[in-house]
Amino acid sequence: MPGKAVRRRSGAPSKGDLREQKILEVLEDLLAVKSFDALTTNDIAERAGLSRASTYFYFSSKQEALVALFARMIEALREKSRAAADDPAEPRDAIATAMRRTRDHWREHGLIMRVAIDQASTIPEIGALWTETAEIFIAAIAAILARAGVRSHDGPDGAPALAGAVCWMVERTFYHASAVSLEALDQAAETCEVVWLRIAGIEPS
Repeated sequence: MPGKAVRRRSGAPSKGDLREQKILEVLEDLLAVKSFDALTTNDIAERAGLSRASTYFYFSSKQEALVALFARMIEALREKSRAAADDPAEPRDAIATAMRRTRDHWREHGLIMRVAIDQASTIPEIGALWTETAEIFIAAIAAILARAGVRSHDGPDGAPALAGAVCWMVERTFYHASAVSLEALDQAAETCEVVWLRIAGIEPS
């Protein structure tokens, strides 16, 4: 859940907003060098230059801070997924664009994505955020498949079921590739694009 500090609705960010932002930035930096399980609230407070009491004012635990960091990051992915659903381009081009956006997102946020996915089973808020995001992505995939001529029915070969399979294939493929290298992410995007095109009945270029 988001931090407890009162936020201004307009104008420049308050001192509280800036402190909360700093805590989240520190958390992201620390996760690059320390596992989430090994990380403590003291680690975050010290790196942020705050007392533990001040840190607890914004986030009651490292889990709550991770939820806030993930929620902020995942909104960008949701926007990209909605854009894919509304993309008026031909299915081939829409698929290529969706995979490029997904690759770019994992390039920028791969570490947090992996940590959040790993913690989703033990932090319900993260699990809910990720499930809701996946549902948006699945709807976008299904819309593109339907435009490509895949029938939209409830069977295993219908657009909704196929879209679900594509979504979770993409998640697992990018999860593993992001831990390897940027080149692996490029290859993951290309491979997922080929699979999605073939499911859509479109011959890859």
